[in-house]
Amino acid sequence: MNSFIALVLFYAVAGTAIAIYARKHGFKDDADYYIAGRNVGGIVSALTYAATTYSAFMMVGLVGLSYASGVGAYGFEMFYLVGTLMLLSYYAPKIWRLSREYDAVSPAELVGKRFGEKTAMAIAIVSLIALIPYTSSQLIGVSLILEKMAGISFYTGLAISAILIALWAFIGGLRGVAWTDALQGVIMLLAAFLAIGYFFSLNPGFTGEVAKLGDLMQVPNKIWTPQLFIKLTVPWFFFALTNPQVFQRLFIPKDDRALKRMVVYFGAFGLIYTVIVTLIGLNLRVMAENGMFPLIKDRDMVMPALLSIMPEWMSLILALSILAAAITTANSIILSLSSMVSRDMFRNPFAGRASIVVLTIAVALFASTRPSYIVELSVMSSSLLLSTLPLVIALVHTEYRRGIEALVAGFIVAIAASKAGLWYGGILTLITGFAVLIAVNRINSG
Repeated sequence: MNSFIALVLFYAVAGTAIAIYARKHGFKDDADYYIAGRNVGGIVSALTYAATTYSAFMMVGLVGLSYASGVGAYGFEMFYLVGTLMLLSYYAPKIWRLSREYDAVSPAELVGKRFGEKTAMAIAIVSLIALIPYTSSQLIGVSLILEKMAGISFYTGLAISAILIALWAFIGGLRGVAWTDALQGVIMLLAAFLAIGYFFSLNPGFTGEVAKLGDLMQVPNKIWTPQLFIKLTVPWFFFALTNPQVFQRLFIPKDDRALKRMVVYFGAFGLIYTVIVTLIGLNLRVMAENGMFPLIKDRDMVMPALLSIMPEWMSLILALSILAAAITTANSIILSLSSMVSRDMFRNPFAGRASIVVLTIAVALFASTRPSYIVELSVMSSSLLLSTLPLVIALVHTEYRRGIEALVAGFIVAIAASKAGLWYGGILTLITGFAVLIAVNRINSG
């Protein structure tokens, strides 16, 4: 049997066992199923937040982006991390308290407690549409790795990843996903350290040779124009408040001490992981310029090509970390969307559980078309979700009661801007959303 297939089978069995154990005592209610009864410790909260955030986007998407575009990729991702830590340090305690005060389970439900059930339903629908590209990017990342490492077809890889995603989310709920996230977060960090150590042993002169990359080590350059940087970073900066799978993670710490630990430990994880992943991409590009690694046009294939030249034991660990990162992110997204189907759309627990399977199938079908690169798919989702930001900000800072008009207007602008390829689409979405929100509420109060 292929070694990687054996490792994947072991991983699948272990993850399923964790999910079954999490379900051992059953689930008392939706809060128990979707947010682990609001009783998760700081370390597990941090690892599940990190594993949910750092997906195939990093070890496949960002490695390839760093390889193809240079140091601008590091600036792009660090802009996300700094923005996230700024937002979490201020908003996380407020959202955590509001989620308990309102007894909210889903992200849309929390906003809907202020702005009404129709607004909550609209947020759920926007999230369902927007997150299909991002979730599909996880399946694409897994399938590319399985294709390279296990010798199976891309479509078989999609089927395997879809089954694991639906199975673990369905059986274990958030508690099972969080426990598997903790294990997978450790695997991700261990694999990253092993990989960077290996590359520096292959190319110890990296720091002296990096000048060979020329303008790839400068920003702006022919790839990282100011327009591209703005287009990608504006949606990414607000990721923590707009993407429901991480927003919902703010509901789960058991107390304020666990919440603070979650933010601090996630920040440390994110900084280390971002630096390592970017260095891997840059080192590979230097090696390519030296003839030690192939020049690759499809940047999503850089990591699969890399795995084929590494020692088998190391490539197995690194490939497993990519598989783990992608699966856990997709698990979390599907579970978060399911909570909105259950709480905000149909108000029926059975509908929520059933939607796990339906949503996973829809995402797999979308992924089978490979519509774009992993990074672009991820940013596309966050661009559409920017339409929800004005309502989240208003929830914390105002007493506004009308929000659906702003959400709809922002979402329409976000779709139009995405279709037109406007580099300032994210800014336009936010301006539209905030302007409509303020205008409607002033008229309503008058």
